[in-house]
Amino acid sequence: MSLIDDKWTILFDKYNIENEIKKNGRFYITADKIREVKEPRLMTKFDTKESLPAVFGNKLAILPVTRGKYVIGEFDLYQDFPIAKTDIKQMKNIKIPEYLETIDINDIRSEASAINIMGITDILDDFLGENNMLQTVSGRMGSGTFSFRVDGFTPGTEHRIDVQNSQVEIDAGFENENVFTIIEGKNVIHNNFLVRQLYYPTRLWNGKIQKQIRPVFMVYSNNIFRLLEYQFIDMDSYSSLQLIQERNYSLEDIHITWEDLSGVLQSTNIEPEPEVTFIQADSFEKVISLVENLSDSPMTTMEIADLFGFKERQSDYYFNACKYLGLAEKNKAEDGIKAFLTPLGKSLLKLCYKARQLEYVKLILKHRLFNEMFELILQKGEVPDKQYIAARMRELNICSENLLLRRASSVRGWLFWIKNLIN
Repeated sequence: MSLIDDKWTILFDKYNIENEIKKNGRFYITADKIREVKEPRLMTKFDTKESLPAVFGNKLAILPVTRGKYVIGEFDLYQDFPIAKTDIKQMKNIKIPEYLETIDINDIRSEASAINIMGITDILDDFLGENNMLQTVSGRMGSGTFSFRVDGFTPGTEHRIDVQNSQVEIDAGFENENVFTIIEGKNVIHNNFLVRQLYYPTRLWNGKIQKQIRPVFMVYSNNIFRLLEYQFIDMDSYSSLQLIQERNYSLEDIHITWEDLSGVLQSTNIEPEPEVTFIQADSFEKVISLVENLSDSPMTTMEIADLFGFKERQSDYYFNACKYLGLAEKNKAEDGIKAFLTPLGKSLLKLCYKARQLEYVKLILKHRLFNEMFELILQKGEVPDKQYIAARMRELNICSENLLLRRASSVRGWLFWIKNLIN
């Protein structure tokens, strides 16, 4: 059980929160009460469904309603990111002006840096179909007073929430003569996001300006900008969020062919399996995201879990995946055991986009199972099914029988990642 889970269990027991919600439909808790066990800012930041405390179960969630008060109830607050479609993989290449010497496109690490790049290139203008979008606001501000409806987890249920001067944080706001766009930026791959990050800022500025407001979620990872524009169809409804458009942008050459991948396969020698737990990490995009974040500083297991909104066990899955490829290891630091990038991991991040992806592929194909499965993909054009992969894993004695199908799913996820590099 994580520290946050533990602290919320204490609060649930002390204030009989679960029973109060059953009786009244919701429970209000002040920052002072939360502070009895831990700093409220740390106890209430749950950007993904997976990061919610265990005691919340699968139906409870929390929202701020004033600067010092929160409401807990059966609120459906999160939205899944859409699975990238084939046409979305056709990224658009955007160039940075050649005279800018202070920008290294292979060293864009933070959300703020990625947003800054959007501001000095044509990325945002192109995505919105607008011109001369200028950054005008960012940071923390009061929400003002508003009320809204939000769906419950039980079909057909709905809740009314009143907000009065809650704290709102906007990563960036861009404006031109026609529109105002709110940017929520992340440099970590997640499966879903907290709609409040777009809804509260939209309600705040909807009450202040006359222009159309266009909320945009930006995910920057692996040198790719993924932009998703949303719209609240009914401004009174938190749950009316709809995806309007999505597009990917790159600052580099992103053209990778079957010939490129075949060349990597032919030039890669199979190596003995390392003394590392075999992979149980389905998303190779998240493996890449972890490598990128470890480049900033070493991280504990708990810090990795916090970064991704994982449970601690899941964070170990993704660290082990990095270790399996030789990109990370754990060592003792002054404040505990931490995950570090290896010299190989550091050198890989210095490569340009195309060379970096092919190096990732090479590191994967050094392992016999992946090498054989990818050769089948080149021959047949399709990723082998889970049962076929599991059967070969059994022959290679890769893991115990009860883990075969679960680990085979991770293998398929990585093979699909390689296949989808083709554009």
